[in-house]
Amino acid sequence: MKKVLTCLLATLGLTTACGQQNYDNYDVKEFAELTVDPNVVILDVRKADEFAEGHIAGAVLIDQFQGDFVEQVQARLPKDKTIAVYCRSGRRSANAAGKLADVGYKCVNLKGGIIAWKEAGMPVTTDTYEVDVFKTKSGKTVTFHALTHASIHIEYDGKEILIDPVRKLGNKVIDYSAMPKADYIFVTHEHFDHYDSTAIAMLSKEDTKLIMNQRCADMYGAGIVLGNGQCMTVNDIQVEAMPAYNTTEGRTQFHPKGRDNGYILTLDGLEVYIAGDTEDIPEMEDAQGVDIAFLPCNQPYTMTPEQLVRAAKIIKPKVLFPYHYGQTDVSGIPAQLKDEGIDVRIRHYE
Repeated sequence: MKKVLTCLLATLGLTTACGQQNYDNYDVKEFAELTVDPNVVILDVRKADEFAEGHIAGAVLIDQFQGDFVEQVQARLPKDKTIAVYCRSGRRSANAAGKLADVGYKCVNLKGGIIAWKEAGMPVTTDTYEVDVFKTKSGKTVTFHALTHASIHIEYDGKEILIDPVRKLGNKVIDYSAMPKADYIFVTHEHFDHYDSTAIAMLSKEDTKLIMNQRCADMYGAGIVLGNGQCMTVNDIQVEAMPAYNTTEGRTQFHPKGRDNGYILTLDGLEVYIAGDTEDIPEMEDAQGVDIAFLPCNQPYTMTPEQLVRAAKIIKPKVLFPYHYGQTDVSGIPAQLKDEGIDVRIRHYE
């Protein structure tokens, strides 16, 4: 009977063969240690309404009950990372961990699920934006929140950083009044999906540092102006303004050379390149070896997927976030960069 039961579990995805489990079970303490490891992706396999009620910070949501669950994971999560899986009680996540291990992932399941996590007094968040957490060289935490399109919220060492904050795009609305005031705001250029004077005012406090290109500073009537190639240090953040422009014939009017910015932010040694609206330009060689790169992908205004792949091969970031992608299909990018040693993370910025 025991052998029959074990074989039955295998058919449910909990084991790969009779009596052999293909993933690890961790208790809350062990699982919590994984959540701060940059080589680990936290995966919540519950439904969206459960996720919204409270989840582990930094978790990616992919519903285990969806028919294409495994395919979604393969499109979005790298196989060279450990996948730390959880659900409500641990049953769904055990099933999911077995399925993912069967296709080559190294998986860890949270015993007792988020119920056990909460009972142990561990924190949860109701932030519904996808979150990625990194550590700087000295161990400081940098958290990236995918807001929408080109809008990114970064938390670093107790400081709030906003990139191109915009309140509304299409049907998506960002309530900046519910967020802490910004310590730093960076604006790349004046287009409506990057520059929103009301959002800037809502986020600003007396000592907020507002860094932008000349055109946006003229429109807003304030701000620290950085031109292409200029560098500065604002408190403990090093900033370099990178060129961002179109090169393809018939597109140069969208983002002319010399007007708009991308930015490289250095946060305690962690280099983050936010490219702004640009194609794959020669100046990207100056961003080679950054830790994290946000590259835009919406033709005809920025890069095609093919251009983005070329840019990524030039820059060779450790982690790549395609963003600003609108209706452009970016799902094939991870496969095209799988041999480059680049961790491609597709987040829902739309």
